[in-house]
Amino acid sequence: MDTLVSVEWLLANLGTVKVLDASSHLPTSDRNADAEFAAARIPGAVRFDINKIADRNSDLPHMVPPAGEFASAMRELGINDHDSVVIYDDSPTFPAARAWWMLRLFGHSNVAVLNGGLRAWRDAGGVMETSAFSPPAMGNYSMRPPVGAQIIDMAAIRAMMSADSVGQIADARPAGRFSGETPEPRPGLRAGHIPGSKNVPLSTLIDENGMYRDAASIRAAFEAGGIDPDRPMITSCGSGVTACGLTLGLALLGNEKVFVFDGSWSEWGSSDAPIETGS
Repeated sequence: MDTLVSVEWLLANLGTVKVLDASSHLPTSDRNADAEFAAARIPGAVRFDINKIADRNSDLPHMVPPAGEFASAMRELGINDHDSVVIYDDSPTFPAARAWWMLRLFGHSNVAVLNGGLRAWRDAGGVMETSAFSPPAMGNYSMRPPVGAQIIDMAAIRAMMSADSVGQIADARPAGRFSGETPEPRPGLRAGHIPGSKNVPLSTLIDENGMYRDAASIRAAFEAGGIDPDRPMITSCGSGVTACGLTLGLALLGNEKVFVFDGSWSEWGSSDAPIETGS
C-alpha cells in the first residue's frame, strides 16, 4: 500500500485489510472518541486508542509504550504480522498519523492512513457499522525492527542543543501556540517554542476537505516555515500527535530521516528547558 490510501481504494479493498479507528480529541473539545466509535464506525474497524496504547508509567499524555506492551495491544486488536492495516480518524489533530508512526516504529511496514479520514468515508457514501462492537480474534503480532520511523527524547535534544548540533526542528502547532500568544490547551505549560525551532502548522499540509495536499504543496508548506523538507529533522507539537502528521507529510516527499519528539511541548513546556516566544 501507499502511505495514504483513498476512500475509493478502501471501498474496493475493505475485506482484505484490517481497519483501525485512532480518533482522539484535545481535552478542550468536549468530544468522546470511544462513544463515537461505539455509535458508528467503518465496518470491521477496531479501536486504536492512543491514550491507552501508551506508557502507563509516564505522567505525559500518550507516550510510546514499552515494546512488549505495544505488541500485546496489537495482538488484542487482532493484528497479525503480515496484515495490511489502514488507519483512520475523525479529528483535526490527525491521530491516525500517530498510530501509523507507532506501528512503523515497532516494525509493521504494511500500514497506511485513510486520506480524509471518517469524513471522506461518509462523504463517499461509505456504510457505517452501528451494531454492538464485537472484539476480534487474537492476532499474532510480533516485534520487528523499525521501518522508517525514529523517536527522540528531550535529553537527547538538549544535549544536541548544548553541542550546537540539533539541526532542524519543525513544530506542528498552530502559529498562536508556537509564538506563545495563544494559551496551551493543557494546564501548567509555559507558552512558546523550543529555541531554534520553526513553525509548520499541520493545517498547512491539509486542504479544506481534511485531506493531505499534493506533494508540491506539502513541500511549499515546509519551505514557507523555513524548513528544508529533504534534510533530516525533528518534528514536535503539543503532545506528539500532530508531529506525526508532519512526519507522514515528509514521508510522502520521500524523507524518512525524521525523529518524532515524543514528549513534545507537554514535556518541554512543563520543564526548566529554555524557551522562545514570538514568530
